[in-house]
Amino acid sequence: MTIELLLHAASAPARARGRALQTALRDAVRSGRLAVGTRLPSSRELAADLGVSRGLVTEAYEQLTAEGYLRSGRGAGTWVGDAVRAARPPARDLAPRPVGARVDFVPGTPDLSLFPRAAWSAAQRGVLAELAHHELGYPDPRGLPRLRTALAELLARRRGVVADPERIVVVSGVTQATTLLGFVLHARGIRAVGVEDPGSPQHAELYAAAGVTTVPVPLDDEGLALAPLRSSGVRAVVTTPAHQFPTGVAYSARRRVELLDWARSVDGLVLEDDYDGDFRYDRAPVGALQGLDPEHVAYTGSVSKSLAPGLRLGWLLVPEPLVEEVVARKRTLDLGHPALDQALFARFVERGDYDRQLRRCRRAYQERRDTLLAALQEHFLGTEVSGIAAGLHVIAALPERYGPQERFLTEVAAAGIAVRPLAHCGHARNETDAGTGAEAAEKESVRLVLGYAHLSPARIRDGVRMMAAAVTR
Repeated sequence: MTIELLLHAASAPARARGRALQTALRDAVRSGRLAVGTRLPSSRELAADLGVSRGLVTEAYEQLTAEGYLRSGRGAGTWVGDAVRAARPPARDLAPRPVGARVDFVPGTPDLSLFPRAAWSAAQRGVLAELAHHELGYPDPRGLPRLRTALAELLARRRGVVADPERIVVVSGVTQATTLLGFVLHARGIRAVGVEDPGSPQHAELYAAAGVTTVPVPLDDEGLALAPLRSSGVRAVVTTPAHQFPTGVAYSARRRVELLDWARSVDGLVLEDDYDGDFRYDRAPVGALQGLDPEHVAYTGSVSKSLAPGLRLGWLLVPEPLVEEVVARKRTLDLGHPALDQALFARFVERGDYDRQLRRCRRAYQERRDTLLAALQEHFLGTEVSGIAAGLHVIAALPERYGPQERFLTEVAAAGIAVRPLAHCGHARNETDAGTGAEAAEKESVRLVLGYAHLSPARIRDGVRMMAAAVTR
């Protein structure tokens, strides 16, 4: 055995030396540095080599033998046991990231370098100094009253929401809000929910986890198409009315009224996902749908686009009849959101830091949107771009000469450019059916969802140039 493995433990303070020796031996066995079957020196020899008492080594041997790390027999010495498996490799990072992409235009991620570290750190220090001890206990499953009050004021002021703090539930992002509602709807006997088509691909998986199926409902130029919605038979539907994902359509005033009339007629529920409602560039933001009918609209949002998705912090505002059921389900899931994170964000909102962050992000993202539009005009002349008034992505319909889409995607991927075709956001599309007429023409055309928020202006220009070079080579 290499004595060097234990020298550090032997030099520990006298009172901690025995525990340090046990820890060092245990770690050496776990890591494989002491292999199975290795014979250890006698307690007398090891004590002499380390300059410690024999009793200290004997106690360490006995403790690790009892734990199964070592084995011994009378007169046979002490050996490394075979009960401990070899050390496992370090944990893998499974965070979703494009592998090998030189430039990534896949939408959904903000610029994480804009995270306000200094202001966040100051808010954290302030909270730690002022937070009462009892506030570190199990929180109200709805969230800290301080944060719910701050959110009610923020959402009413910025998004026109009718916000009662008693109906706000703090959640770990829109994903949890969606799943919570899925469980509540299932408990109420609702087994199907309408979703926008095209729309967010994750809805089917989230609702399936709650035992609810999703029914794709097509869009038109004004938003969710009402005739297919009525004929679908659903009583709940998920929408992104401020800036539809991915098309970028803002629901018209008429369509908003029609959608709420439908909800009232079936005693149904509209789930409004306001995922990027604060980022509108060329005109004033469109108010939230929830403000028109708080009893038939559940409203959800998060800080994933404004601060960082890793914070896992969002909110769900529900109609009065659903409050108790949503809170009960939230309690069984996680006993409430972390209290310290809630208090920190409440202070961040109260002191105006969140408003400043939103203004900073909006300026940066508008510049990047403009850069992307200019680059597409320069390198893909004739491209039709839509959904540009708000959000963090655009829809780019390239001229026919760049089709078919499958070949285009293969060529840009080979050049290291990550893009997402609009077709990947569809729910009802049958990918095995080549289609005819308009469907076949759509498969031939190149329609992309291009995210730009996480890319610098220079990177956007380089990425579009590289994409153009790949398909004209």
